[in-house]
Amino acid sequence: MERSKRIIFVSHCVLNQNSVVYPLARAEGAYKDIVMELINNDIGIHQLPCPEYRYLGLKREPMSKEQYDNEDFRKINNEIARDAVTVIREYLSNSYEILGLIGINESPTCSINGNKGILMEELTDILDKANIRLNYIDVPTDYHDGEKSKEFIEELKSLIK
Repeated sequence: MERSKRIIFVSHCVLNQNSVVYPLARAEGAYKDIVMELINNDIGIHQLPCPEYRYLGLKREPMSKEQYDNEDFRKINNEIARDAVTVIREYLSNSYEILGLIGINESPTCSINGNKGILMEELTDILDKANIRLNYIDVPTDYHDGEKSKEFIEELKSLIK
């Protein structure tokens, strides 16, 4: 079977809202509109691990970036970022197209635009040093599948075309 050789990297909770701290989840499972747009365009999805889950598990309280920003948590994020760059390099060295990275706006770990989250700070720093350029997009804080998703899905379509 012929592969599309098109990949997008996503923050963990794009595919698994069950890992999101209570009460901030906005879907029962995955963001269906986002996932279906990617699937319908034959795009492979690479899910990044959730640093917050790794650090504090499911029963954690909502925390700010400042509360998470300590040596142990930075180490977890740096390890995830280094692993992601290794995977990205492998795809690139085998003629795959990395379409970009989907973050979560205002997340203490996965926000890309505005106040960058800790994981995305680590990841974009390593990517910059490796001279790897990706397109970045954040799922908005008010995103919900259905009517509220239309503007973001249009932005996603322009990224993946």
